[in-house]
Amino acid sequence: MIRRVFLIVLDSFGIGELPDADEYSDKGSNTLKSCFLQKEFHVPTMQKLGLFNIDGVTFGKKEEKPSAAYGRLKEASKGKDTTTGHWEICGIISEKAMPTYPDGFPKEILDEFSRLTGRDVLCNKPYSGTKVIADYGEEHLKTGALIVYTSADSVFQIAAHESIVPPEKLYEYCKIARKLLTGENAVGRVIARPFEGEYPFKRTARRHDFSLEPPEKTLLECLSENDLDVISVGKIYDIFAGKGITESHPTKSNSDGMSRTSDILKKDFHGLCFVNLVDFDMVYGHRNDATGYAKALTVFDSWLSGFLENINEDDVVMITADHGCDPLTESTDHSREYIPLMIYGKKIKPVTLGTRESYADIGKTVAALFGIDCNIKGESFKNRITEEKI
Repeated sequence: MIRRVFLIVLDSFGIGELPDADEYSDKGSNTLKSCFLQKEFHVPTMQKLGLFNIDGVTFGKKEEKPSAAYGRLKEASKGKDTTTGHWEICGIISEKAMPTYPDGFPKEILDEFSRLTGRDVLCNKPYSGTKVIADYGEEHLKTGALIVYTSADSVFQIAAHESIVPPEKLYEYCKIARKLLTGENAVGRVIARPFEGEYPFKRTARRHDFSLEPPEKTLLECLSENDLDVISVGKIYDIFAGKGITESHPTKSNSDGMSRTSDILKKDFHGLCFVNLVDFDMVYGHRNDATGYAKALTVFDSWLSGFLENINEDDVVMITADHGCDPLTESTDHSREYIPLMIYGKKIKPVTLGTRESYADIGKTVAALFGIDCNIKGESFKNRITEEKI
């Protein structure tokens, strides 16, 4: 029986367009390929695990004998955002895409938001997070009005300078927005985006996400109800509104997340450690920084090598993603892509899993590895990767 699973999400690390990518204006997107083209890209650990052996990956050196089980997964849900992707990994398939606002939020929503916060609103458009504070930061400082903006994703984002609106007050405003955004306007996430300094302003690490609660039971609740530990690292707690999580470790960066995960590896626990490394998406993908993305993958790969050397006999490590964010396309938004999956452990058979029909197969398999039959979406492939039958 497996005792611990480390499920690590490289936020936005897609590996090529899905068949319906053109419906999302993402034809040709391939986050992995865009990073591979950078001279800074060096991932020998993931190469050995089978990254370049995965279906549809037509570049990079293939391993004769990969050390991990490997494959790619389609997104069965509608959408291409963080919440939808993580929820699907944990067994929820979203039949309807969460609402987006290409023309800004409805006037009645913003009017009520202003009434409840006592502050006016600036912007109300889809915008890059760094550009919006460059364009509206000075006016915000003069007036105290909140910068409200969105993106191609289902998000209501509020930016404010920490000298004008301290982070805790900004979080209060986000909670107000979260309560307002229900029904047809139930966005996936309300996000606090604090910034500081003088022009050009700089976003701080005190971002906080306020997610919609999952509409169904997820893998995380199933595990915790069966007395297993569910330890979150990064924004996992926010994405699931805390549901099913027994221990949470917020992080400030990829390096912080990797460090905390290494510390958790040394702990004696029984269950899941669920990790999100957000810098790939937030710092590099959304800013079309292919060089930075490639460097970040190189750093992760080096860390992963040491991490895998120290796992126990009954540990399993899964490396995956939640969507794409191709840094070489014109768009700065997420991209509709396949996600990779590499599964390593001393009890795991290094086999190909081909192409799976849903991200939810990950969650169903995690439950099966613990000997639990969770009533969630997905199809377990435990029998493919272990000698033990369910």
